Amino acid sequence: MASGQKKVIIRRFNDQLHWGYLPQEVVLLHGYVELIDPSAHVTPILLTEIKWIAYVRDFNLADRTVPERLDRKKFSARPRTEGVWVRVRFTDGEVVEGLVQFNKTLLDSLSDSMGIFMTPPDTRGNTQRLFVPRSAMEWIEAVGLIQPMAKAPKAAKEEPQPMLFEE
Repeated sequence: MASGQKKVIIRRFNDQLHWGYLPQEVVLLHGYVELIDPSAHVTPILLTEIKWIAYVRDFNLADRTVPERLDRKKFSARPRTEGVWVRVRFTDGEVVEGLVQFNKTLLDSLSDSMGIFMTPPDTRGNTQRLFVPRSAMEWIEAVGLIQPMAKAPKAAKEEPQPMLFEE
């Protein structure tokens, strides 16, 4: 498998699951994602049918209900990693929070029909990254901008205190 191919689990709105490999960045071909399944067959999946694409550490093929292991869907406290803290409501009513990198590609991905990549709240879980197609979102809300901690300014060099009393 090429190093550019990552393990993914695609969840459709009808709760149908697909396991396979995709490039690190989602590539569309006429509105389809071409998933390479574990048996090396190419399966085209229409982007408008996809709820999310979960980039995972492990397939968890034995688990047929929640193999993504996306247990925590909201942050329990303010995230520590920098980015835009977003809340996404899917067209089926489910709500998921995540962090999106704040750069020019964020604005481009929201304006075109592709979608966004986000880091889920539980980074130690099976799902490392989610791709949410624009067609799967009912709305997206920016909860906050998480910036890196500002470094304390360096103290100015102090001159030694003059002697007030001679010894």
